[in-house]
Amino acid sequence: MDEQLKSLEDKIGKVPKIFEQLKDLDPDLYKGVMGLDQWIWSEGALSKQTKKIIAVCIAAALRDRHAVRAQMAGAPNLGITLDEMDEALRVTFLLAGMPAYVYGKAAAEEFFKK
Repeated sequence: MDEQLKSLEDKIGKVPKIFEQLKDLDPDLYKGVMGLDQWIWSEGALSKQTKKIIAVCIAAALRDRHAVRAQMAGAPNLGITLDEMDEALRVTFLLAGMPAYVYGKAAAEEFFKK
């Protein structure tokens, strides 16, 4: 795994296979995606922790089980607590409904109990 993919894995917890394949299939697109990823996840007005919580909640709201799990996998590594994630998922519930909360809560319980 190259350094950019390793960095992505550190941020999101699990790198989707398509990223590894994209490097060979479309190097220009790979370079663009990785550059955007580095820019998005860099520290700014929002911390990496806040961005991770937002990412998990968006994935839960979209009911994307794979994305919820991939994003949640990196949350404990950033020092995010189960209480913080649960509170954010309650906001997601308010705006996106019970299925979004259930998606996020199930992943949170799995990853924070490891």
